[in-house]
Amino acid sequence: MKRIIIVGAGASGMMAAIVARRAGADVIVLEQNEEVGKKILATGNGKCNFSNIYQEPLCYRSNEPKKAWDIVNRFSYQDTIRFFTELGIYSKNKNGYLYPNSEQASSVRDVLFLEMENLGVKLKTGIHVKNIWHEKECWHVTDNKTVYQADAVIVASGSQASNIKGSDGSGYMFAKENGLHVIPPIPALVQLKCREKVYKHLAGVRTQVKISLYINNVFTASDTGELQLTNYGISGIPTFQVSRFAAKALYEKKEVHAILDFAPEFEKEQFERFLRHRKKLCGKRKMKNFFTGLFHEKLSATWLMIARIDLEKYAEELSEEELLKLTRIIKEFKTVIIDTNPYTQAQVCAGGVDLNDLTKDLESKKNKGLYFIGEVVDVDGMCGGYNLQWAWSSGFIAGTHASMQ
Repeated sequence: MKRIIIVGAGASGMMAAIVARRAGADVIVLEQNEEVGKKILATGNGKCNFSNIYQEPLCYRSNEPKKAWDIVNRFSYQDTIRFFTELGIYSKNKNGYLYPNSEQASSVRDVLFLEMENLGVKLKTGIHVKNIWHEKECWHVTDNKTVYQADAVIVASGSQASNIKGSDGSGYMFAKENGLHVIPPIPALVQLKCREKVYKHLAGVRTQVKISLYINNVFTASDTGELQLTNYGISGIPTFQVSRFAAKALYEKKEVHAILDFAPEFEKEQFERFLRHRKKLCGKRKMKNFFTGLFHEKLSATWLMIARIDLEKYAEELSEEELLKLTRIIKEFKTVIIDTNPYTQAQVCAGGVDLNDLTKDLESKKNKGLYFIGEVVDVDGMCGGYNLQWAWSSGFIAGTHASMQ
């Protein structure tokens, strides 16, 4: 019987354990925390957006995006739905985003744990793995007290992202110690810090925005959705979607800025006409009330301050130059990105074990029987269930292959 050790009982580790055990392997899972799947519980705001029916290569970011996409296609979102249906999870589709019908992330974690238990997977919690090495045709894993031996080891220890205990990036160390290249990990799906001081006046505002990211003045990425303004900068899903590109550029000491469009439903010329019409409709209002009913009062006050328009001035007195200035501020608000929030506030990391050092089955090319899956690998998905889909796909493939070799 094939002996397999899995380091980490997160999403990818539990998937690998289940499929390997189903294939007849003797499986031991070593988890640093006292309970399994802690990060799963935080996904989808506690509802667990476990996959998405919209699947394209651009949903998965990597230095080797084609290889990542090929792996995802080998265990697709349809396979994920079937897998969880068999475990008792009925899927709920919300505009392509897939959730358990219970809308409880604990449901997903629990069915995985119950299936491991039902199959007889050996689970040891509170185990902090220190070293992984190969000797005398056998893999050894130690926590400084016990040495475990196996024919194969699957590293599913996650990334540095999250404030959950155990998110320490130890998997990168295991990879480096066994000769694999690790692309420097950086925070992804994370908030961005901005240079401008106006954000201290805007904290707490949520508004629809199109964000366009520029690196060294070259357009790189964009997204539209609800932006959250904080006292240090910007947050929310559209920020998360472009953040990995900003983080990578900042790591490389490049200049990063974003253009925020606070009226994304309008073209610029349309918005100019809209403001002229509003000037006619609301001409008897003072400028401090000009945007009432249109934009949040904190935004309105900030734009008028930047444009240096007297709040007590009547809208009918607004000059064409001032109107154009307001249009530029609202449609093309430039903000300089100076940093990201730390790993503890990131949902995932970009970077990790280089896919070029892994086979199509996620086995080390240099070390037969050593696998890397999930977040420890250089693949990070967009918001929307893609990081969990990567976990399911990579866990299934490595677990299946390791049990058969």
